[in-house]
Amino acid sequence: MLHKEPNIEEDVRLTAARLGDYTQIKAHSVLNDVEFGDFSYCAGYNQIDYAIIGKFCSFATNVRINPGNHPAYTRIAQHHFTYRSEMFGFGEDDKAFFDWRKNSLVTIGNDVWIGHNATVMPGVTIGNGAVIGTGAVVTKDVAAYSVVAGVPAKLIKMRFSDDLIERIEQSAWWDWSYDVLKQRLADFRDFDAFVQKYL
Repeated sequence: MLHKEPNIEEDVRLTAARLGDYTQIKAHSVLNDVEFGDFSYCAGYNQIDYAIIGKFCSFATNVRINPGNHPAYTRIAQHHFTYRSEMFGFGEDDKAFFDWRKNSLVTIGNDVWIGHNATVMPGVTIGNGAVIGTGAVVTKDVAAYSVVAGVPAKLIKMRFSDDLIERIEQSAWWDWSYDVLKQRLADFRDFDAFVQKYL
């Protein structure tokens, strides 16, 4: 059973990571400069850099958020000796190269589900309730309650009507207290009951 204190499995590396209540970080994950909201979890072998992640998010195995990049077309050499210079004894690292990713924060809303092996590129914003398909490469912002998949990720469908999405957003159920969530658990399992009572 999870507790208010985050559950962190073996071989997890956390650097400037702020974990919410009832969170779970499974084995072999790396989180660097990440806010990770209450009840969110990653299933293992995840790499997450420079991101703000909402509550109740679910990340499958091997999800990558805000990956690093090579300088591609901007330099003669693409190899990391040009920016990770200290590693090779060539002098100081190229701080400006690393700052672009830190300044290209990924923002993920509440109750987002990201499938196995998906990648969310720097600077992307994903709205509440979105679903990112297995193996997707997300290069553009994703609307709330949309389902996207593919390389690059494209809209497959919307989970709900615009009216229902607006009502869910207004309910902000992800901000309900632990006791209220526990009390209303049966309604979360019954779509019609939840809509009738709370939306």
